[in-house]
Amino acid sequence: MALSDLLYPDNPKRRQELIHLHQELLNCMSTNFRATNELAGVLNEHLGCNITHIQMRESSTVKANCDIIIQAMSEIQHQVQKIDSDMKEKLEPVLYQKLYDIKEPELEKIAIAHKVFSIILGEATSTAGMVAVKLLGSNLITLTVSKLISLLAQIGASVLGGISITILGLGIEMILHAILGAVERNQLLAAVRSYEEHLAEFKAASEKYQRAIHEVTSLVRQQVQ
Repeated sequence: MALSDLLYPDNPKRRQELIHLHQELLNCMSTNFRATNELAGVLNEHLGCNITHIQMRESSTVKANCDIIIQAMSEIQHQVQKIDSDMKEKLEPVLYQKLYDIKEPELEKIAIAHKVFSIILGEATSTAGMVAVKLLGSNLITLTVSKLISLLAQIGASVLGGISITILGLGIEMILHAILGAVERNQLLAAVRSYEEHLAEFKAASEKYQRAIHEVTSLVRQQVQ
């Protein structure tokens, strides 16, 4: 047992708590990587986009991986904004407004959107209009993605950002460099508090993001069947 553990007996417990929180964060990030790739796949296949799939880098830091997701989500935002611009450019103002009118039947909106994509792509899939309407009419891009990008940026800029994705070495990089138990204890407490604060909000936002993407991909699978 380290001398600091003798001076501050709760430190081993804090270490385990920190590792557990770190694993929760990584699990959440991993799920977001998969969800983002799933949405990118739908946009690439049905709306003519070319969004690169992303992969977690286990040899990198939390911040580096946050930046990877942020870049992909920003590209998705850009593509959806472009879709909206294409719709606005190629539709009569009345038809364009129908896409955002909650009173308009969804099937009519889908038919309008599909017509535009048939012009843009030459030949659109049968689900193109549905995907476009779902993305433009939901808060997936305007609210959910924007919120998650903001939280990822906060996590990357926090004390968590410099921690390696790999659980092994966490103690070496962040904890065991401290010689005095008091310093180590303060670092542990600060790190645990930072994880707890960021993780609660991040998990909630991630769940909304994943549910929104599941709605889109489920509709696509139903159309294919």
